[in-house]
Amino acid sequence: MSRRDLILSELGLTPLWVRPELLAEPEAVAEPEIAARIAPVADDAPPPPVRREAPVIVVPHTQPERAPSAPAPTAAPVRPAAPPPRGNGGPSVHATIAPLAEADSSRARDIAAMDWATLQQAVTGCTACGLCKTRTHAVFGVGNPQAELLVVGEAPGAEEDRQGEPFVGAAGKLLDNMLAAIGEKRGERVFIANVLKCRPPGNRNPQPEEVLQCAPLLARQIELIRPRLIFAIGRFAIQTLLQTDAPVGALRGKLHQVNDIPVVVGYHPAYLLRNLPDKARAWRDLLLVQQRLQALTAASRD
Repeated sequence: MSRRDLILSELGLTPLWVRPELLAEPEAVAEPEIAARIAPVADDAPPPPVRREAPVIVVPHTQPERAPSAPAPTAAPVRPAAPPPRGNGGPSVHATIAPLAEADSSRARDIAAMDWATLQQAVTGCTACGLCKTRTHAVFGVGNPQAELLVVGEAPGAEEDRQGEPFVGAAGKLLDNMLAAIGEKRGERVFIANVLKCRPPGNRNPQPEEVLQCAPLLARQIELIRPRLIFAIGRFAIQTLLQTDAPVGALRGKLHQVNDIPVVVGYHPAYLLRNLPDKARAWRDLLLVQQRLQALTAASRD
């Protein structure tokens, strides 16, 4: 079996004839059309995007205080001390990820000054919106707090709410296979987080106030992690990070920016479980992630 076949097998992809016009994209990475026969799931679908009209306000930037380096966490939810600075190799970040005109500015300033451990405690005990009344666990995220790659999803589902970890169940297994196909793994060079830290009841659409209250938390995660690349998956995550209502298909295959950090966008794993032809496009998104990570890592060594 060739190396490419091994990668596709790890991703859970097998050849499937697809009409060329379904997959033709001028900016896509050249790769054969592929798809997988995976049964759909019922409870892990991402919520539809929410349109917001509030203006964008930059989350105030505060230089994070760093503690000595802690051992890299495993796949289990991590609770490390504040991560030390990456050094000259990491990008300078000042994330602008959501409209904050109506958010509590004093709260946003407090969050912008938190270290990693304090931020985790703030998420765990957050009561800023009504989701705290219906959640089982707030989902901070999982992985290496000095990650090279930050994966940003949408909101916790039922299983994530029960376990307190993002991307578990069928969609989580697919995400792990996708990462493995490009040589990455949660808990190593990857951190996985969601835009919302608590599950909306019944997986309903997030409300604008919920997005406003969670936005400073994600912004601070980005500042503290300082990833080389962000992989935003799902319409809601992409909409929040890039402040656009454009469809995912129109944003794929391109590099975007959250200030100094390159962003690649892609489909949510739960969506891919239901839409087999788009798995070929998802493979091209993964190739772009892999290529950009390799280029950024090489550039940091020069």
